[in-house]
Amino acid sequence: MKLRLHFVVDPMGWLCISMVFGIWLYNTFFIPELVLLPHYNEGHIPWAIVVCYYIASGLCLAALFRASTADPGRLPVDPKIPHSEREHWELCNKCNLMRPKRSHHCSRCGHCVRKMDHHCPWINNCVGEDNHWLFLQLCFYTQVLSLFTLVLDFCQYYYFQPLTGLDQEKFTTRHELALMRVSTLMGLMMFGGMSSLFYTQMAGILSDTTTIEKMAQFSDEVYGSKKSWQWALTEVCGTRWKLLWLIPLRSRQPIQASHHFRTHV
Repeated sequence: MKLRLHFVVDPMGWLCISMVFGIWLYNTFFIPELVLLPHYNEGHIPWAIVVCYYIASGLCLAALFRASTADPGRLPVDPKIPHSEREHWELCNKCNLMRPKRSHHCSRCGHCVRKMDHHCPWINNCVGEDNHWLFLQLCFYTQVLSLFTLVLDFCQYYYFQPLTGLDQEKFTTRHELALMRVSTLMGLMMFGGMSSLFYTQMAGILSDTTTIEKMAQFSDEVYGSKKSWQWALTEVCGTRWKLLWLIPLRSRQPIQASHHFRTHV
């Protein structure tokens, strides 16, 4: 399966994703330039910390790019419906096209998405069957990068030794406000928000219930199914290899559930 790019023409979505990208730039260039690299050059921290920080930053950017450009599961205009599954398809009253149950029409994107969870303006894309795992990765790596930044900010003022090659008074005058207030506040907001979102997404995956279904108050008896957490994440990520669940630069292969785990529709 090739990695196909999918773009949504939405100025508001472009603005939101630009803000997210700006926060990533801030954490990737400003914090290392003022804290991480100077303390590494003076031998206060090991090289492994620097490498881990940039790996987390790279994975966060990769997950953002893939989640925002991956096809969420858009239904074609003329879908080929297997004869055995026709009873599980229905007509969309907005675009007048056939779609499988648990699909939803996104008014922002203008098409139906298989097992749509919600439309996220922060990635300017829907979160559906084919990119839900990428959105989950984005939430996870954003938590990691935000927590890493908060720890560096804390250590800069309460743990790290003073930098000998830096004018402390000049540093405080020029950078303390941005580093201590903006970076810390932004880190707390991102970590708290993404932690809450990650928990909500994981709860929905484990209960096999999308955000739209929760908002519509569908009961677990209608759509829910009892699955182990391993199998639930295997279906979402499209692979049984747990290490690949954390890799954004790959394609997803649909995995058919066994009869015991099949979702009731």
